[in-house]
Amino acid sequence: MLFSPLIERALRLAGRKHHPQVRKVSDVPYFTHLAGAAIVLLRAGMHDEQIIAAALLHDVVEDTDCELEDLEGEFPPDVVAWVAVSTEQKHNTDGTKRSWEDRKQEHVSHIAAAPREARAIVLADKLHNLGSMLYDHGNDPSFWDRFGAPPERLVWYYTEMVNRAASDDPELATLAGECRTLLAQLQHRFA
Repeated sequence: MLFSPLIERALRLAGRKHHPQVRKVSDVPYFTHLAGAAIVLLRAGMHDEQIIAAALLHDVVEDTDCELEDLEGEFPPDVVAWVAVSTEQKHNTDGTKRSWEDRKQEHVSHIAAAPREARAIVLADKLHNLGSMLYDHGNDPSFWDRFGAPPERLVWYYTEMVNRAASDDPELATLAGECRTLLAQLQHRFA
């Protein structure tokens, strides 16, 4: 079956929750990133509707007012679990914003133990982000100023996430390899 009610539900929820957010460096609707990550997975041969739904929802808890509990009644447990793995904890329990460094260190530290599907979503997310960053870099002289960390730390984070998400898994080698290629290109731009 080509049509999937599960994917449609994920598309609609992500579209509503992320409206009217835009990408960090451009005025492109944020939803394009979610669709981009899903397309990356499809192009990598991952056609399972649950992984595609989770890719579409991978930032909904991190970047909107949606909670994991909100997803539990709407989506299968695996989708919710994979979204949880993709979600950074941006705030402390008291509501204060955590530093970029603390959030990234924590996310890197637990990604290698995640299920393969969650690691594939993380790689698709990183691949789309890196591709978008390369695309945007030439069009914006203040490109690096828009991030919460200097270029060297961004490269560190992406390198660590890709290495840990790949975990020498042959099924994720293509995604990881493409991430590494784009990361090297991006690193060359600020070197």
